[in-house]
Amino acid sequence: MSIEIDFAERLKALPPYLFVEIDKAKRKAREEGRDIIDLGIGDPDTGTPAHIIEALYQAAKDPVNHRYALDAGLPQLRRAIAEWFENRFQVKLDPDTEVYPCIGSKEGLAHLPLGVVNPKDKVIIPEPCYPGYRASTIFAGGKPQFIPLMAKNGFLPDLKKIEKIKDAKFMFINYPNNPTAATATKEFYQQLVQIARDKGIIIASDLAYSEVYFDGEKPMSIFEIEGAKEVAIEFHSFSKTYNMTGWRLAWACGNSKLVATLGKVKSNVDSGIFQAIQVAGISALKTSDDQLNRMRFMYQERRDALINGMRSIGWKIPASKATFYVWAKIPKQFKDSMETSQVFLEKANIVATPGVGFGPSGEGYIRMTITAPKERINQAVERLGKVL
Repeated sequence: MSIEIDFAERLKALPPYLFVEIDKAKRKAREEGRDIIDLGIGDPDTGTPAHIIEALYQAAKDPVNHRYALDAGLPQLRRAIAEWFENRFQVKLDPDTEVYPCIGSKEGLAHLPLGVVNPKDKVIIPEPCYPGYRASTIFAGGKPQFIPLMAKNGFLPDLKKIEKIKDAKFMFINYPNNPTAATATKEFYQQLVQIARDKGIIIASDLAYSEVYFDGEKPMSIFEIEGAKEVAIEFHSFSKTYNMTGWRLAWACGNSKLVATLGKVKSNVDSGIFQAIQVAGISALKTSDDQLNRMRFMYQERRDALINGMRSIGWKIPASKATFYVWAKIPKQFKDSMETSQVFLEKANIVATPGVGFGPSGEGYIRMTITAPKERINQAVERLGKVL
């Protein structure tokens, strides 16, 4: 006779994970034989570049890489990250104390609060947001303090509201932003860093989309702001830049104490990253600017195809500045974002993500990705033209 197993309270506090629910609906539709156009989850569709795969292949044949990896990652990977960072942002990092590889940025963002957030500590979470921020806060016992991201503020959090929160311990930020595709200004970062220094708030900056930008407007790192290393840690991902979502490779960098804290948590929960993947990561960081520019141009063409197509059927959508997401107000004939996504799937065989799944302030919006070929995006527009 089996015992009755009850979920822990922290698990009960979590809503259903958005992308799992979307995937269930998508798989069910495909099992029914329907031709689904997936504009739901942001997962690059063009494959990892050949030179990265070759580096993995060669490294995987070396028995040296078959053993437990160092928790802190290969020294040569950390040095390559520091070199890339200085070239990209003109900011120096100490590869020994200010860089720490992660098994994907999601993993690092999930584990960091366990090292710095005590039960009932206040954690500021601007929303709509990546659902993992809320989950990691709950797992650490923190109290989420949600700050709505509004279109009238360019989807930047109201800094005055942040200043009014007493005794906040920790804060997530994410620019370029998922899901809104908004970008942050230098002035915003300057003010945020000053507030964090004055109030003793730790900032976790999620910069996973730093290299997916359009019209030549490069997103900046928080560490380009004087004093940011005193309060911040930043997460970067190989996933979006190099089409390596399934490889699970990323890094955290910045404040050496925060980096060490993350390392201490991780040393107790994992045994590092397969070294062959780390070697491939070094190769990825050497990817030519020409190749990355071609990737950006491809996404920009897709963005324009989706946005201009939607506009041609009467749906007003602003142009995204970065990420591979399009964030749009739902058409007037729908009552909410869930109904919108359901109608898209049922009547047009299109998967899109309801904005409310990213937080209450996401209601009234829907998120679509451009990680599908332009031909499929054009088909999606044609289908939606018959529904809207």
